[in-house]
Amino acid sequence: MRAYQLTGTNLPLALNQVPAPVAGPGEVVIDVKACGLCHSDIGFMTDPAMGAIMPLPLTLGHEIAGRIAAVGPDVAGWRIGDRVGVCPSGAAPIPGFLAPGGFADKYKGLPEDLIRIPDSISWALGAAATDAGMTSYHALMVRGGLQPGWRVGIIGFGGLGQIAARVAVLKGAEVCVAEPKQDIWPLIRAAGVASVVADAADWAGSNLDLAVDFAGFGTTGKALDAVRPGGTVVQVGIGNPELVFDATSLLANKSLLGSMGGTVQDIAAVYELMAAGEIAPEVTEIAFEQIPEGLSRLEAGQVTGRLVMVS
Repeated sequence: MRAYQLTGTNLPLALNQVPAPVAGPGEVVIDVKACGLCHSDIGFMTDPAMGAIMPLPLTLGHEIAGRIAAVGPDVAGWRIGDRVGVCPSGAAPIPGFLAPGGFADKYKGLPEDLIRIPDSISWALGAAATDAGMTSYHALMVRGGLQPGWRVGIIGFGGLGQIAARVAVLKGAEVCVAEPKQDIWPLIRAAGVASVVADAADWAGSNLDLAVDFAGFGTTGKALDAVRPGGTVVQVGIGNPELVFDATSLLANKSLLGSMGGTVQDIAAVYELMAAGEIAPEVTEIAFEQIPEGLSRLEAGQVTGRLVMVS
């Protein structure tokens, strides 16, 4: 089968022919129908520290949706033909990082990491929910503990931020968004947010209850300055892995939490909102052959929302 594989740091993905996976005991094989492209993929390709951990050559792609093609012995509750998404931070080794991922025709995983995709949800949205949806929902609702009536700041309106902003609106929060790309401000306002600014520094002293930073480009300190004493900042984005902030702001009884990934329950919650028509994130579909070009566009900041390969 076809697979786009990473063979070394700072090398382009190689389109290789690899053996198709076989479902062993307690395993399933999925025909990949869609796989999202993520900034993490770029990090895996360019960071030598990541390359030292990954079992190269490795098929990338961790945002996977498809149909079950084979069910191994001892698998209950799943059948061939079921539409499923895959939780990338579940029981199996992380696809596209520690195990072969979804930039391929097929993917082998574990049944406990699967979530049923409602028939009303497209393959592209089904894939986007497994990481962009899961990670944003978990950061906002689980780590951030959002409550109705809170004033919430969302930094970055990319693949994750757009979902988090809409979820926060649906959960009864007053939502502010910081996004420097002013050409997408109409899209931001359409999500039902209360206000939008180009720089989170404009929120200084505004006493937000919660701020979630999906950027991480020197924005952590701005988020801390924006929340009230006793408020919370959840850090998701690591555009620059070295966080810079004034410790005196943190000492005002504020909490700075990290958040990575999520659970099958988070994905199921996002699917429920998508199926109800409450969340319709911006996604751009590309063909399998366009994956390398798509990653280049993503790295260059030329993507609005989420880029998803659909086969």
